[in-house]
Amino acid sequence: QESKMLSAPVIVDCRGHLLGRLASIVAKELLSGQYVILVRCEEINISGSFIRNKLLFMSYLRKKMNTNPSKGPYHFRSPARMVWRTIRAMMQHKIARCQAALERLKVFEGIPPPYDKKKRMVVPEALRVTRLRPGRRFTNLGRMCSEVGWKHWDTIKTLEAKR
Repeated sequence: QESKMLSAPVIVDCRGHLLGRLASIVAKELLSGQYVILVRCEEINISGSFIRNKLLFMSYLRKKMNTNPSKGPYHFRSPARMVWRTIRAMMQHKIARCQAALERLKVFEGIPPPYDKKKRMVVPEALRVTRLRPGRRFTNLGRMCSEVGWKHWDTIKTLEAKR
């Protein structure tokens, strides 16, 4: 079963999607054997106000091993790694089947060259416009990451403008 190749990798444009909903759908697809590539992870949204989400992340940053912080938990600042971590948290990532599923996932900020010419999909069940009531607050993941230590937001913006 493992060697049987499924259809071509699905390339998902993450712009305007809600983080948790997208992550759960992608996790399910990965476990079923599908290859998934997520592009433009910095344009993902999280429901809730910016300040609330930033405070939640800051409280997560405080969690570390007291005697030796290098033993984890590791706090990824980049949006792509945050999305990867969210998807990993939705699997039993210590068993072989889920480790194999995570290897079928690729995440990127912006749209790097091999994928900018290929057709990109959206996940309608995870779109913010369909799932979040109008008037509700939401957070842009790229902006939040840039305020907690991700240094490449301006670089990605200029590269995306060129593309």
